[in-house]
Amino acid sequence: QVQLVESGGGLVQPGGSLGLSCAASGFTFRRYWMYWVRQAPGKGLEWVSTINTSGGVTYYADSVKGRFTISRDNAKNTLYLQMNSLKSEDTAVYYCASPEYDGAYYPPTDWGQGTQVTVSS
Repeated sequence: QVQLVESGGGLVQPGGSLGLSCAASGFTFRRYWMYWVRQAPGKGLEWVSTINTSGGVTYYADSVKGRFTISRDNAKNTLYLQMNSLKSEDTAVYYCASPEYDGAYYPPTDWGQGTQVTVSS
């Protein structure tokens, strides 16, 4: 049974930084591409970032490129998202997600419970 548990959210001022973690269990983490997705208040889901199995390939939404960094530690079964230069529009619930199949890019099918990030002065 796939389990994804996000942590690290909170309140931060504009321009500040925050690091999110996602602890994965119930599947062979190192074999799966992983994703971060967010949902702002009153809006739909927005893809944020993707990372391949080794961590050597990453993709970012234009809205976060140059400010956010996705990474993973396969030995710890943990996915990370380092967020710098945060803006008010980054306020959202952040979810990590995994796909049904391993080894390549597949759309995410399992989600964590999310962690709230609020950027406000």
